[in-house]
Amino acid sequence: MKILKVIARMLDYPTQELLDNAAELQQVTINNRFLPPAETQAINDLIGEWSATDVYDLQEQYDGLFERGRYVSLLLFEHVHGESRDRGQAMVDLLEMYKSKGFHLDSRQMPDYIPLFLEFLSEQDEPTAREWLADVSHILGLMEERLQQRGSATASLFSSLLTLSGANIDRELIRGMVAKEKQEDTLEAIDREWEDKEVRFDEPIGPQSCASSGCASAINPAANTEIPVTWHEKFTGKAMQR
Repeated sequence: MKILKVIARMLDYPTQELLDNAAELQQVTINNRFLPPAETQAINDLIGEWSATDVYDLQEQYDGLFERGRYVSLLLFEHVHGESRDRGQAMVDLLEMYKSKGFHLDSRQMPDYIPLFLEFLSEQDEPTAREWLADVSHILGLMEERLQQRGSATASLFSSLLTLSGANIDRELIRGMVAKEKQEDTLEAIDREWEDKEVRFDEPIGPQSCASSGCASAINPAANTEIPVTWHEKFTGKAMQR
């Protein structure tokens, strides 16, 4: 599905090359047969808006949106494993999955970077692409809702990804979860995130310690254990045999 390539480009860091190829991106968007007219138009309008904007302004907007906090992180495993040690193994498994499908990386981006993941899916057959999108649909739903709350037009890109997935997600549950989240993109919140924590030598070590057990919801507030996420379980030996 070429439309996945378009969305991947739109979620990646804005460059002059992106703007120079806006007409081509719009043409692919218009010609796609997978999205309803309203969603196709929303993407087309967003491309047009960006093409008329200075690239440095777009980059500043991108940094302010995706580089502040973790709730709208473009790294999929950030929403699943947080900072736990499981994330490293998941990265290795995902890399092996890419290689097994003939998708070799020459990028400095992490393998779970959403634009890269979409690029991979764009080269797969339609049923496979839809299946993998469905596997991450609840993460896509969280991203869509959080971006809508921030007033970002990029929320429409995640709406389209959900449509392409064909998955039915509990939007009421997602809205309720996002409504309870603390604001994390203010300067004060960023300072709190990066401030040094007190070293405690009496902190328990073992199953009760999140540092040792890797409970992502405590390590990373963006990881929501109420949301069923099963897609990462496919990065196993069985998944390699697809």
